[in-house]
Amino acid sequence: MTALLTARQADGTPAHRDARASTSKAWSRALALTAPIVRQPDRLLLTVLSHIAARRPDAPALMSDGESFTYREVVERSNRYARWALEHLDKGETVCLLMRNRPEYMAIWLGVTSVGGVVSLLNTSLVGSSLAHSLAIVAPRHVIVAAELTNTLADTLRECPTPLTATIWVHGSSVDEFPRIDDDVASRSGEPIDPDERRRGTIDDVALQIYTSGTTGLPKAANVSHARLMQWSLWFAGMMDVQQHDRMYNCLPMHHSVGGVVATGAVLAAGGSVVIRDSFSARAFWDDVVRWDCTLIQYIGELCRYLLHSERHPRERAHRIRLCCGNGLMSDVWLDFKNRFAIPQILEFYAATEGNVSLFNLEEKVGSVGRIPSFLAHRSPVALVAFDADAQEARRNDEGFCIRCKTNEVGEAIGRVPNDRTNVGSRFDGYTSAGESEKKILRDVFERGDVWFRTGDLMRTDEHGYFYFVDRVGDTFRWKGENVSTFEVSAAIGCFPGVRQAIVYGVAVPGRDGRAGMAVLVADPAVDLAALRTHLGDRLPDYARPRFFRIVGELETTATFKYRKSDLVRQGCDPSLIADAVYFDDPEQRALVRLDAPLYARICGGTIRM
Repeated sequence: MTALLTARQADGTPAHRDARASTSKAWSRALALTAPIVRQPDRLLLTVLSHIAARRPDAPALMSDGESFTYREVVERSNRYARWALEHLDKGETVCLLMRNRPEYMAIWLGVTSVGGVVSLLNTSLVGSSLAHSLAIVAPRHVIVAAELTNTLADTLRECPTPLTATIWVHGSSVDEFPRIDDDVASRSGEPIDPDERRRGTIDDVALQIYTSGTTGLPKAANVSHARLMQWSLWFAGMMDVQQHDRMYNCLPMHHSVGGVVATGAVLAAGGSVVIRDSFSARAFWDDVVRWDCTLIQYIGELCRYLLHSERHPRERAHRIRLCCGNGLMSDVWLDFKNRFAIPQILEFYAATEGNVSLFNLEEKVGSVGRIPSFLAHRSPVALVAFDADAQEARRNDEGFCIRCKTNEVGEAIGRVPNDRTNVGSRFDGYTSAGESEKKILRDVFERGDVWFRTGDLMRTDEHGYFYFVDRVGDTFRWKGENVSTFEVSAAIGCFPGVRQAIVYGVAVPGRDGRAGMAVLVADPAVDLAALRTHLGDRLPDYARPRFFRIVGELETTATFKYRKSDLVRQGCDPSLIADAVYFDDPEQRALVRLDAPLYARICGGTIRM
């Protein structure tokens, strides 16, 4: 009977036909919901939520253990921040927001952006020079910081090469030298803002700045327009078929596009509810999902692997989850995750905060990041072009044009940037730096004058048009769902006493997603590795800190004094292949310990957390 039902539904309809119909409906919903965006340029995300609040004011919108808002409360809270912004900001000026996950987070940026302000979402994992750089590149007029993060900000400001001129506002317990923004907005009206009071804004205005490391260098701030916010929110609402009774469990960082916009905006735009946790916890995950009666989960690949490697939980199958949506779910995790936790449907997608390439895997093709259906190929042109790894650029033919990859041939994924601004999904709004924006552009690709966006990701396609992620272009590698800049990590290591030279790259570790950081050092014999570990902990977020350290006598360079590291990368971190001393940053011992075969076996077996 089971085999028969796999091939045919109860009514006798072939199962593959039913799957195709469901997939077709998802694309149709997404297209229908996003079609009005360009026809209604004054309709912002807060406008959508206001209409829902008018119909269902007491419906739950944003929920957490610390605070919860109904739709009416979200809109009223946002209006208070909008009035604060009208007093303290001119249109287009930036406010930096440094705050951990909570419902208030979204109310702040919804309100400020609704009246022409731009909110820069600072990564709460950043410290020291990385955080200082993130502040400097957006030149904020104001900074809003949660009370518990004021010491982090104060330490960073002392490291800034030039003084920060922005006004700092604290949210939470009083800090004498800074005004409290929560007290300020509490005194303001939450009523709708009159048209005469509101600055006129449109979907073409920049709303958010979301940081991404890109392919090289320190973090860059990507411009995210209101049009993009609407496109993300409504498109994913259609793809996930969000209903009013749905509840999304979101434990991803809200300073990222997935955790802060896709997981929240998509559900709210459809009238559902979002349950917000301050951070991911494998131990508390299923208790939270069941306690809050969630029906949707947003994930990144590492989240799924962490859950799969965690101990059995009595509630891991006692939930009402109908769909998990996210990106980075590896093929070796996919089916085990789905089967162990009784997940009815997985919606894997590929996208980038600043990019115009979006792929969706509605058919649950294991390992694929998605595809573009034929009826949308003209609207969202995506191509894979042959890539020269040595030159770090696209290969071109004798006529100067890029070379399209064949089936299963690896190349860089690129998306065409249209002249037509009504094609919201294919726009490229760039970064705050024009120079950094230009680096992501490829010109004269297949014909003179055409413009394409470089994703920086290497992919391949199969015979059926499904795309598969292969690797990152350049020195940047992915670990724990984050892009790690080798330049930034090398700089942090290089300024430590006793380190003379340092290069950093990512190495594959069996059974782990992405690549773990490995640093190769030329150092004085007396270099203090324990102090180095502390030094990096103070300067880098956890995901950027190297897991392996290799001590060598010298580093080979090219004629142009660039380090040769291809051989080092190929050797990886297996101590049986390396004659040099290798150390592992052991989280259990909280120390750098000598890597040997037994320890390496435990790492590969997944019994040691990384």
